[in-house]
Amino acid sequence: MKVIVGLGNPGRKYTKTRHNVGFMAIDDLAKSWGEKLKKHTNFRAEYTEVIRDGEKLILLKPLTFMNLSGESVRAVANYYDLDSEDILVVYDDLDLPAGTVKYRKSGGHGGHNGIRSLIDQLGTKQFNRARIGIDRPPEGKAVVDYVLSKFDKREMDDIQDARENVVRACETWVNDDFDRVMNQHN
Repeated sequence: MKVIVGLGNPGRKYTKTRHNVGFMAIDDLAKSWGEKLKKHTNFRAEYTEVIRDGEKLILLKPLTFMNLSGESVRAVANYYDLDSEDILVVYDDLDLPAGTVKYRKSGGHGGHNGIRSLIDQLGTKQFNRARIGIDRPPEGKAVVDYVLSKFDKREMDDIQDARENVVRACETWVNDDFDRVMNQHN
């Protein structure tokens, strides 16, 4: 079993913000697989189980707000007795140009509070990541204001391409190991 987690913040006002690009990717994946996510009270998330090519997968959008995302992921990992290498987290990254996607198997939090929460709750840095670049804020704009702002039209094409890359990478991961994902989709 594998879990694909998209990080973001719940609520209509955050729907198309930079910080919610992980949620957007999970929505894209669910749509491409003909699935709908439903609220799961115990996991504090939107959630669905999917069978793809004989592999059971969970799509997860924590509803705990970004800073507590790890609580939801830990609840799922504990319930299903998952190893951390069976988790893929999709999230926004300020240090990558908008629309760039980088995959890796571990790392620090890089100042990202959602990833910090996952590291704290899972007790490890060893989980798969799909980092979608959102670029740095313009000079004079606070990071928090920037990540909670919406993409402009110019950026949306690049972000859509990145989200499609994540969907293809998840399809690869269904049947292969994460090294293949990194080699094929980075």
